[in-house]
Amino acid sequence: MASENLNIVLAFLKTLENRTSSAELDQFYHPDILQTEYPNTLTKNTANRTFDVLKDAADKGKIVLQKETYEVVNSYEHSNTVIIEAIFRGTLAIPVGNIPVGGEMKAYFAQFYEFKDGKIIKWRNYDCFEPFS
Repeated sequence: MASENLNIVLAFLKTLENRTSSAELDQFYHPDILQTEYPNTLTKNTANRTFDVLKDAADKGKIVLQKETYEVVNSYEHSNTVIIEAIFRGTLAIPVGNIPVGGEMKAYFAQFYEFKDGKIIKWRNYDCFEPFS
């Protein structure tokens, strides 16, 4: 049986998949949220995003992707932290590398979500993308 925090993460991922604007994600974020994305194929340097920056990044993501899905492979919990392993698939709205518009981008994610007051306060991404060729 999933915990309340795991259910929040799963609902968050479903909202990411189906959102039409970043405002739909606000309900999941603590006002003091800090999201950290460690270097990967798309993000060359560690990126730290606060609430407003995270919302802007979500809006920009909708420009790059026609569709995105998150397949949770495993989940783990410790105290106020939920850890998931997921397979991300994104159908591109613009070409990326050698992947054309309509092509699929695929990555393997490890994500750590920390909670405060029933909201995500810290979120760390370790993203491993398949080659863009």
